[in-house]
Amino acid sequence: MSARIRYDSGMTADLSDARISDIAAAIAEPARTRMLCSLMDGHARTSTELAVVGEVSPSTASAHLAKLRDLRLLRMYAQGKHRYYALADEDVAAALEALMVVAGMRMPVFSPNTPGRLQHARTCYDHMAGTLGVILHDHFLGAGWLMADAPAGVHGDPDRGDYVVSPAGETALAELGVDVASTRKLRRRFACACLDWSMRRPHLGGALGAAVLTAIEARQWITRDLDSRALRVSRLGERELKARWGIALADKA
Repeated sequence: MSARIRYDSGMTADLSDARISDIAAAIAEPARTRMLCSLMDGHARTSTELAVVGEVSPSTASAHLAKLRDLRLLRMYAQGKHRYYALADEDVAAALEALMVVAGMRMPVFSPNTPGRLQHARTCYDHMAGTLGVILHDHFLGAGWLMADAPAGVHGDPDRGDYVVSPAGETALAELGVDVASTRKLRRRFACACLDWSMRRPHLGGALGAAVLTAIEARQWITRDLDSRALRVSRLGERELKARWGIALADKA
């Protein structure tokens, strides 16, 4: 049996009773509940970490995570040999938050243990990572400059995490010194979410991420350490980030 709902736009969608029941049953399983709630701080975790949270064996955790991915409650980030899991989207987070409020649960708090300089800002291959990288990624998304390439599953891989740049984004990035059209023609992945290992949240990777780092460095907003991957935000960079994008982030020693 299914219900039918009409939206203001005139579009219709089928709401499957079976799917709602499947999702409710998946969330109701105690180990899965603990795993999902631990991800409400917005940071990804490995299957090993989630096995500890769920108080189950690694193999059982893997089965639970596969179930939650099948129901599109989780997405997976592959970083080298590691696999990290995060909530699929804001809708999932909102639904879980409502349940946590009813249950009287507190939000989990994520505490990174990465050395300060590297956590603040650093390179990840040829693009920017660390707290600043994550903030820039979130700002670009929030401003509508980056958009998901397609709905989950259209490319056959719901975890792919590719982006396209909006017209407003092309204008903003051109002002920064990034030629989006030329960057798009490079023979590599154009723009994608790259999971930050210290923040456990995405920063901007791909050719566009590299181009943004190059542009910011050319403007002398950041300088590189000679003996590490750490980046330091210059005084000029602090002023420009604040004036252009409202980002206030002083460098950390």
